[in-house]
Amino acid sequence: MAKILRVEFHCHTGYSKDSLTRPADLLRVCRRKQIDRVVVTDHNVITGAQAARRLDPERVIVGLELMTREGELLAAFVRSPVPAGLPALEAIARLREQGSFISVSHPFDHSRRGHWHPDDLLAIRPHIDAIEVFNSRSLHPQANRSALQFASAHLLPGTVGSDAHAGFEIGRALLELPAFADADGLRQVIAQGRPLTRLSSPLVRLVSRYAVLHKKLLGDPFRTRVDQADHS
Repeated sequence: MAKILRVEFHCHTGYSKDSLTRPADLLRVCRRKQIDRVVVTDHNVITGAQAARRLDPERVIVGLELMTREGELLAAFVRSPVPAGLPALEAIARLREQGSFISVSHPFDHSRRGHWHPDDLLAIRPHIDAIEVFNSRSLHPQANRSALQFASAHLLPGTVGSDAHAGFEIGRALLELPAFADADGLRQVIAQGRPLTRLSSPLVRLVSRYAVLHKKLLGDPFRTRVDQADHS
């Protein structure tokens, strides 16, 4: 019987501006919750994902939640950083050059800055692999329903994610998938995914706000590590 993996597609470490989660702590939670693969998707940087992968190369997939001019992308198997703020098609082209698997974060959640206009989604539809059809942090149920409807209407498979910014959120949305080893393997099995999903409390948004305020008042130790890596 083929091995089934429990996969977290969307989570953050302290290398995102609105999280304080250390990569080692994220991995401890993944092991405790029997999460076989975790795509670490920090905002616009891959430093945290790379740090986590060094600690557990079998479990961690380097990912990225990337802000484009039109909305946010969610990528897995990222090898090199891509600048934020590019036109979406240019950002996708740069990710494609790396062979990355490309999904779209919470496309219809209008409480997020990175949501998408339907026309912009249609424009990138031929160039992406999936749509995030469930996000545990989406406050309005219609946001996830609209994403699922768009994916179904346009024959795109779905990813799900906890969008965890703190350890206790990790694993609230998992996809069970046949085993895969790389982005091409993920593309082959993604349509077979079985979602295991739970919404988070709206109060989890306060965790992110606290992290932003904490870093603003006390400094950002993760930013220091990024600077050190850039100059090493």
